[in-house]
Amino acid sequence: MSLEFLWYIPNQVKPGHRGDDVVDGHNSLDTLTRQAQALEKHGWGGALIGTGWGRPDTFTVATALAARTTTFQPLIAIRPGYWRPANFASAAATLDHLSQGRTLINIVSGTDDLAAYGDGENDPAHRYARTKEFLQIVRRLWTEESVTYQGEHFSVTGSTLALRPVVRGGRRHPRLYFGGASPAAEEVAATEADVQLFWGEPLDGVADRIERLKQLSDKLGREHAPLEFGLRVTTLVRESTEQAWADAEAKVAAMAKGNGAARDQTWRTAVGQRRLLDLAARGEVLDDNLYTTPGKVGGGGAGTTWLVGSAEDVANSLRKYQRLGITHFVLSDTPYLAEITRQGDQLLPLLRTTAQPVSELSSADPGTAAAGRP
Repeated sequence: MSLEFLWYIPNQVKPGHRGDDVVDGHNSLDTLTRQAQALEKHGWGGALIGTGWGRPDTFTVATALAARTTTFQPLIAIRPGYWRPANFASAAATLDHLSQGRTLINIVSGTDDLAAYGDGENDPAHRYARTKEFLQIVRRLWTEESVTYQGEHFSVTGSTLALRPVVRGGRRHPRLYFGGASPAAEEVAATEADVQLFWGEPLDGVADRIERLKQLSDKLGREHAPLEFGLRVTTLVRESTEQAWADAEAKVAAMAKGNGAARDQTWRTAVGQRRLLDLAARGEVLDDNLYTTPGKVGGGGAGTTWLVGSAEDVANSLRKYQRLGITHFVLSDTPYLAEITRQGDQLLPLLRTTAQPVSELSSADPGTAAAGRP
């Protein structure tokens, strides 16, 4: 199974996301295009483009970037609460057709500013049940004609898309990425998603979740190709281990001064996010170089934990996740444009070299600082 290496493009109204450079036109089409084109130049497959009510529309940004690139794959985060399945399936199939099969989709079920966009479904179990129906309808519309589906949340009757996604080799439609750590989320992933994305948890936690999802897939009678697994994490790479840790600690100190720990309480209630925040109680550094302190001073999502070190250190850690079954990697650090180049030139070649030696999984207590930190 081939590896996929993606980055992250911050479609944000406010500049300086996670310590990014504050520049004029930070979210202009020219600025975002420079990032997408740099990704092509430096070996990346594409980039995740996040979604949220307070951001520019993700699908529109992705479409614009696809039009200005040739190999860049936008991983478009979308929420079933923003879209109905039939018009989303049509929009995504159209973009996939126009981009010659470069569209990737990340389904997000967590709560957002529900009242702002008129979504009244706040119950987690119902939200995941709705997501399951959404995925079932979208996949059928991408692959079948005259689709009729009657669900609790969505229905279509005799529905056929005018344009279908690009079919190439084993690819029948855009790959469906999915996140979520609750039992309800894992049932959706096990039966309906193509790729389950994990946050930057320690190796033991990721291994447990992979095994549980495989067992769930069997138990629930998964009908699609085997579920694949991905990792979304911040990777802080520098020329040396010592410099990486010095920069990481400086960044954390700056975050602490900025009082970044004030978070939206709804966001904090997500099961996956709570798992990340709880890691700090196990230690400041887990495994070899998974830094948990950013979550204590305001880091959230992929910025809650960081893999820190030289390119060799971080490649070694990512290879360990690969050994567990991770084949999709969504990495990032700031300043985004500069790090696209640094990590594309220094980190990706190590990950793509099969002969690169990788040490065995650390036998150290995961709650202790790793030997790789100076």
